[in-house]
Amino acid sequence: MTLKLPIYMDYHATTPVDPRVLDAMLPYFSEKFGNAASVTHVYGWEAQEAVEKSRSTIAASIGAESKEIIFTSGATESDNLALRGVMQASRARGNHLIVSSIEHRAVLDCARQLETEGFAVTFVPVDAGGKVDPEYVRRALTDQTVLISVMAANNEIGTIQPIRTIGQLARERGILFHTDASQAVGKMRLDVNDIPVDLLSLSGHKIYGPKGIGVLYVRRHRPRVKLTPLQFGGGHEQRLRSGTLPVPLIVGLAQAIQIADSEMETESARTATLRDRLMHAILGTLNGVRVNGTLTSRLPNNLNLAFEGVDGEGLLTAMKDVALSSGSACSSAEIEPSHVLKAIGLSDELASGSIRFGLGRWTTMEEVDFVAGRITEVVESQRRLRPRHPNGAPSTPVN
Repeated sequence: MTLKLPIYMDYHATTPVDPRVLDAMLPYFSEKFGNAASVTHVYGWEAQEAVEKSRSTIAASIGAESKEIIFTSGATESDNLALRGVMQASRARGNHLIVSSIEHRAVLDCARQLETEGFAVTFVPVDAGGKVDPEYVRRALTDQTVLISVMAANNEIGTIQPIRTIGQLARERGILFHTDASQAVGKMRLDVNDIPVDLLSLSGHKIYGPKGIGVLYVRRHRPRVKLTPLQFGGGHEQRLRSGTLPVPLIVGLAQAIQIADSEMETESARTATLRDRLMHAILGTLNGVRVNGTLTSRLPNNLNLAFEGVDGEGLLTAMKDVALSSGSACSSAEIEPSHVLKAIGLSDELASGSIRFGLGRWTTMEEVDFVAGRITEVVESQRRLRPRHPNGAPSTPVN
């Protein structure tokens, strides 16, 4: 089999649109182009019907009601609407927010902005595997705490967080709980009736849907969540997110979620097998390599490795035939090491020598074997040019 280069292995950053998703979207760009808010003619009715059908599909995927689904431009907006919306709407009740130290920048930067506006924020640490200890969250609670935000699964090291336990803790204290589920949707089952989550963010382009569309789930009952909108003009989406609805993108998101749900078990097993094959091939060949993050509670398609004696950016530059990442795509322009890897205890050098492998729907065994071989070749080459490498430290998975 002839490999098509470059090989894409950065599925945590974004995914290609599935052809089945594109087919569902296409009619709504040209034939069915109506504005869903135009209620006086068939074009608007047709668009509105597509939106509401999609809303129901997405709601059913997470056990929600249709009216609890708010369309946004993506997970970044959803995260901001959740955090800013709750904190600003709850000023009379409290001013304290708790987030984990390894959240996506959409949460961390929003939390830091809220600090400048007079809100109190606690950033709870994680253990060496990248997991939030619910006990740390409990200790951080005050009588002013109104919201906790902990992601369902990390975008860099793939750690799945104990969101059920944290959600139960929040529920017992009458505190709202938000989770960024962008990386988890399509890879693990999420049911808001089972997991006590009050707000949940997700994004289309992480699950083979289009870019520019996301969702914020907002609980309506027990408790009813109140938000202050981020933008105004028209009162769309229950006055929480004004703006003309992008019908093709909404249809695409619903189709992507439907496909992901139907194929979740088989696809998760397949990518986990390929991920483990890649990991064992690299660790079995190279010394001085460690797995970042726990292996026991991890997304099936994620592998993050630290290479001793190697500069990660240099490694990526040398591997032009493979699309990889040294961390979050939203932080790739930054010079400093990943905040996630620093939070789990890596030195600046190890964090800077770490690479994220994101496998996906079209990753093949042949591609995995090629990438393992190329990584080995490039790492050995770079180490020969850096004689200070300790040369011999064993490769170590982290459990």
